[in-house]
Amino acid sequence: MSDTDSLPERKRGSGVKMVYDLLRDEILDLRIAPGSPVDEVQLAERFKMSRTPIREALVRLAGEGLIETLPNRSTMVSNIDFLNLNTLFDALVLMYRVTTRLAAQSHRPEDLPIIRGFHEDYAAAVAARDTLAMIATNVAFHAAIAEAGRNPYFTGLFRRLLDEARRILRLYYQSYEEQFPQRFVDEHAEIIAAIEARDVEAADRLGKAHAEQIVAQVQKLFSRNDRLDIAL
Repeated sequence: MSDTDSLPERKRGSGVKMVYDLLRDEILDLRIAPGSPVDEVQLAERFKMSRTPIREALVRLAGEGLIETLPNRSTMVSNIDFLNLNTLFDALVLMYRVTTRLAAQSHRPEDLPIIRGFHEDYAAAVAARDTLAMIATNVAFHAAIAEAGRNPYFTGLFRRLLDEARRILRLYYQSYEEQFPQRFVDEHAEIIAAIEARDVEAADRLGKAHAEQIVAQVQKLFSRNDRLDIAL
């Protein structure tokens, strides 16, 4: 049965959530490209429901900055804000450090199997060269570390930042052309070891280094190397 077969029987609230969840994942995973038009009528036909719940789902997506309405009242998927990437990167590096540090300080024994489980899932995704699974399991791994830090405010902020960075991470992993370095898996293992040892300073250092190498690769990806060189 397809995702949409049972939609007419669903309550509107659950229909709104399903449309929102599916479109959100498709936008964040770049299955719907930035700048693509969003048509309520086509979406209503796709999901076999009226335009009202479609519109409600789009309002939620607009609230997260994933779609935007243009002056002519047409709607499109928001473009990636490359001009402000540095501020996103600054926040991400800081939150990688804070959440990893707090996990080393405040984790409980039952947190470690959860973190290791996501680490194993990530390693399997790297081995399979499954980019979307890598992104999803990486987010789950770091979110589990944040949960182990026992500060829900930091956890909520970090999840939001990781979600905002998903489209960038999609491009980031594509830059490796499916030759994903083993160091990603190794760095996760080192982070787990520091957390388990309650080595706060090592956890901070490893979280910072892990985040900064991601930022450096993304910045390299978007830097211009094709300088105009004309003899005058």
